[in-house]
Amino acid sequence: MCEDDHGNATGIVTGNPMARRALLVTGAAAALTLGSVTFASGAEADDAADGSQETRTVRGTLPIGSPDFVYLPVEVPHGVREIKVAYTYEKPSVPAGTAGNALDIGIFDEHGTEAGGRGFRGWSGGARTEFFLRGDDATPGYIPGPVRAGTWHIALGPYTVAPQGLPYEITITLTYGEQGATPKPVYPPSRAKGRGRDWYRGDCHLHSWYSDGRRTPAEIAALARAAGLDFINTSEHNTHSSHPHWADQAGDDLLIMLGEEVTTRNGHVVALGTDPGTFVDWRYRARDNRFGKYARQIRRAGGLVVPAHPHATCVGCGWKFGFGEADAVEVWNGPYTPDDEVTLADWDNMLVASARTGSRDWIPAMGNSDAHRDPDPVGTPQTVVLADDLTREAIQDGIRAGRSYVAESKLVSLTFTASGAKGEHAGIGERLPVDADTPVTIRLEVSGAPRCTVRFVTDQGVLFTSAPLPVSGSGTAEWRTTAAYAAYVRAELRHEVAAGPLPGALAAFTNPIFLGA
Repeated sequence: MCEDDHGNATGIVTGNPMARRALLVTGAAAALTLGSVTFASGAEADDAADGSQETRTVRGTLPIGSPDFVYLPVEVPHGVREIKVAYTYEKPSVPAGTAGNALDIGIFDEHGTEAGGRGFRGWSGGARTEFFLRGDDATPGYIPGPVRAGTWHIALGPYTVAPQGLPYEITITLTYGEQGATPKPVYPPSRAKGRGRDWYRGDCHLHSWYSDGRRTPAEIAALARAAGLDFINTSEHNTHSSHPHWADQAGDDLLIMLGEEVTTRNGHVVALGTDPGTFVDWRYRARDNRFGKYARQIRRAGGLVVPAHPHATCVGCGWKFGFGEADAVEVWNGPYTPDDEVTLADWDNMLVASARTGSRDWIPAMGNSDAHRDPDPVGTPQTVVLADDLTREAIQDGIRAGRSYVAESKLVSLTFTASGAKGEHAGIGERLPVDADTPVTIRLEVSGAPRCTVRFVTDQGVLFTSAPLPVSGSGTAEWRTTAAYAAYVRAELRHEVAAGPLPGALAAFTNPIFLGA
């Protein structure tokens, strides 16, 4: 469900004969700065009539091998109340198997483009062809606020460039006049009514029209309630602009956490449950060795670091940063597909490595819908978390501890336990402290999964497979083992397949129970 590098460049500015043509390479050759675009200044701007406008148009071509980011400086004079940017680019035909042109866009204000995003004012990627900003309002994906005098930068991201190059045209329009008042942001509360310690259902990877989604927050909240969810997490691509627009959708029955999908050229990561207004920069690759810095920023802001769809096949979607900073990993993303199967196997290998080294640290799995637009279902799949209450911190604690399972819908419910001969007991995400040769009973109780097959997976692989559950969807599976034979056990529910040796698509899976002292 996921959607979504040096060379010379040419720039021509029309309507502004004084524009500089120089090209400046910034950073470690990861970005390119074009010549400045200038408008009226000083007395000219002061004398501009309220509502009057000035427009400049920039044309150029980015060659194949362009850097990840190209910045166009815009000298904004005093007295501007709104800045509007529109752009187009050519999309020539390319041979089969060759990437065509795709050009993202965003903007930084007079505070600059330095890493960390102090000057960040918005990003729409390739989802929009124009945007505006002013004090009282902005295009979704962008941050309303004062339009101050100084050097602003339009940020271009040549996502892919065709062999013919990427010809583009950018039109910047300034409107003069008095600035509108910027509204004070109001954010959703960090707790809902809840049911005390219980299992809560959530979807932590969702997109609205504040990035490349097509649904409003109200539409998403309604779909979340219909899917039986207790909590959701906002995750727009490379912008936090939606954060103030969710408060009206929260309620006693729905906890709304705030975050971002940090969408780099080497993979995407969900910042899950950060403090309101937190922005996380995305302008780096794995080779830049910067991800750890931003992972720590996510945690300082109260969030979890969750690599998203690690084996997705879209350009730039595959996860290249390693999992040393991960608090959890999104193993199941949207409708179950072969890349999810690969991610599940990769995650299981990480569990084996933890068991082999005797490490008490392991990375829990979760599942999210990554829903963007109709007909993408919200809550397919969903992560079901055992938490002390329906609060941001309690849900995060449950995810971080692995006290969770992933289900394809609200219809599927699981109870998964391990018990020893002396009454020892452990649940999902826990450890059963027994001697190596002590008999252990593994038990899974299921409802809402008609004709699905139960599989118990250990560090040796699949060691138990049940007969299909009845059409009622309810049933119980038991298996006996020892800690010497199985370092951990996790459960999978698989749909029936018509033929062939491959397992059916997942209906649900659990985080593991570890066995042994």
